[in-house]
Amino acid sequence: MRIAVIGAGYVGAVTATCFAEFGNEVVCVDKMEEKVKAFSQGEPPFFEPGLKELLVSNLKQKRLFFTTDIDTAIRDALVVFLAVGTPPRGDGSTDISSIIEVAKIIARNLDGYKVIVTKSTVPVGTTYLIRDIIEENKKIGVSFDVASNPEFLREGSAIYDFMHPDRVVIGAESDSAIAILKDLYRPIYLRDTPFVFTDIKTAELIKYVCNSFLAMKISFINEVANICDIVGSDIHVVARAMGLDNRIGPKFLHPGPGFGGSCLPKDTLAMVKIAENIGYDFKLVKATIEVNNLQKERAVSKIVEVMEGDVRGKVIALWGLSFKPNTDDIRESPAVYIAKRLIELGAVVKAYDPAALENAVSEIDNPNFIPMEDMYDVLKGSDCLVIATEWSQFRNADIERIKGLLKKPIVVDLRNVYEPENMKKMGFIYRGMGRSLKE
Repeated sequence: MRIAVIGAGYVGAVTATCFAEFGNEVVCVDKMEEKVKAFSQGEPPFFEPGLKELLVSNLKQKRLFFTTDIDTAIRDALVVFLAVGTPPRGDGSTDISSIIEVAKIIARNLDGYKVIVTKSTVPVGTTYLIRDIIEENKKIGVSFDVASNPEFLREGSAIYDFMHPDRVVIGAESDSAIAILKDLYRPIYLRDTPFVFTDIKTAELIKYVCNSFLAMKISFINEVANICDIVGSDIHVVARAMGLDNRIGPKFLHPGPGFGGSCLPKDTLAMVKIAENIGYDFKLVKATIEVNNLQKERAVSKIVEVMEGDVRGKVIALWGLSFKPNTDDIRESPAVYIAKRLIELGAVVKAYDPAALENAVSEIDNPNFIPMEDMYDVLKGSDCLVIATEWSQFRNADIERIKGLLKKPIVVDLRNVYEPENMKKMGFIYRGMGRSLKE
């Protein structure tokens, strides 16, 4: 099957590459020539485990192509996926200007039946808007169908998530569109993956609802961790006991300095706005956003407190800058927020991250931010170590070496990488999230 994927961002590139791996001929389109060139040479411009290998393989087998020629890509395809950016506006609503632009381009190139599929996360009703724009602007009287197929890809494990999804959601209202999309997903369908076939508006809403609930779960456990800090309970034991209840489950019950990335912050804001637009006050999601914002500042306060109330002139070693491990994405990263706030409070921050260092340098333009290429070098002469992202290599670090390099054996573990009792026995002043040992 011939497919066009419009947008070579995170979702678009992964979608295009994985559909090519299924044996389809896929053309991925982007405006940015440098990005297209990088992908065409087998060099993804962002870090995602496993993507490069699949990319190189499918480029070599000539099943995958990248181009800036959107017109030809649309005309040659039976299925056109829209995977362009939908960033938040200042009021929290979703900017769909790129979606509208692409819909008009599709209209002028519609030369036969096609299925136009919304992959981007869009407000309820956007796919119908795409249908109306194409209908009003198409040049000849040919038929087409629209559908919604939201993505549920986790950065750091996107290839696996695409190939082994928990479910595939397809919102479509014609038998032809459903049959074509089922055929496209046939390799997954044959593995008894759950498929949810529904109407278009329901499919659009499902993505926002899922991300809002996951964000709410994170904010909930962060609030519980804060209570554990006050009363002296262990959040790991609390969370484990909660997770053993099948009605709750263990996932997303890991406390930290708040959620970040390109999805949860944006989608929770959009969920509130969607509700406001229909006259509903979604109090739970509003509270989720508020708790998340406060949690980042609470993490900063924890660092200041262990430094005896003042970080001015102190050197803080920071491990982790990406919003989560196995990605170089720093969008809405709590780690970046913490680095900026510590600098504002007068500290010097020496930072290390296995993948996100270059992106962080562009974001944190300050002489008191010192990026370093070695995780141990940042510790030399530092007053404190802060762990802000739970990369695996931090879990396996040489604890004695950490102690020897720091000026004082102080660790603020915002991801609960280490065991408090072990750290205390080794002579550390240790603060975790919901499991701190007060001296």
